[in-house]
Amino acid sequence: MGDNQDKREESHLSQEERQDVVEHQRLTSPTIYAIVRREGAEELRRPTASLWWSGVAAGIVLSTSFLAQGILHTELAGHPYRNLLAALGYTLGFILVILSRLQLFTENTITVLLPFLQKPSVRLLRQIARLWAVVLIANMVGTGASALLVNELPMVSPEHKAGMIEVAAHYLERSPLECLVQGIPGGLYIAAIVWMLPSAKGFEMFVIAAFTALMVIGGFTHVITGSAELFALVLEGRLEPFRAVGSMLLPVLVGNIIGGSGLFALLAYGQVHEEM
Repeated sequence: MGDNQDKREESHLSQEERQDVVEHQRLTSPTIYAIVRREGAEELRRPTASLWWSGVAAGIVLSTSFLAQGILHTELAGHPYRNLLAALGYTLGFILVILSRLQLFTENTITVLLPFLQKPSVRLLRQIARLWAVVLIANMVGTGASALLVNELPMVSPEHKAGMIEVAAHYLERSPLECLVQGIPGGLYIAAIVWMLPSAKGFEMFVIAAFTALMVIGGFTHVITGSAELFALVLEGRLEPFRAVGSMLLPVLVGNIIGGSGLFALLAYGQVHEEM
């Protein structure tokens, strides 16, 4: 009915002009939902081995955020906008991971949940649990391997390594509650990036950079980049392993899930379910 009405109201346009209207029309919310839901459904069907190695690669590559931020923190010492400019380094790992289509746990908090919200089943719930567990552990293995390499091999200068430790030290000042609460916006923004990418059309890099920079400037926490920082602190002897996991990493994980799945995914589904 709506298509026929649109055609009548645009009857004065030529076929070429109508095509221009279609090409310049923004994606609707149901269309974006369908794109993200389909991506989630495809991820749920991927073999465990594929998820694992993609997740390990994502953890290694995402450690670039921590490395770049540490380098800029060192090189910009004394600059009045050092923290602001160093935040640009934080965006690099996310750009690499997301545009390379590697498996990042916080992306999957929204994509794989949408198929379940549309058609709940025990089978889908088991598939989601499998994917989340495999990707989360794989991401941690990747960030842990990166931290170990940086700590044991002379691949990063002592000055830049010290800058990375200074960047990571902010976790030493946070309580478990702060880690959890500040993880909620972190999960929300990553989910928002996933939701916006289908509409970005050539501006994907800007969208990713803008919101991940906001995350670090705002002091919001992310479980995978956070694990890279916490592993570095543990290897440096600045933090006990049990405290790193129990008081910092797990609260951030819960916060990211609340922000990505509990808030954004439900809101995304809520705005379109009546139109589906």
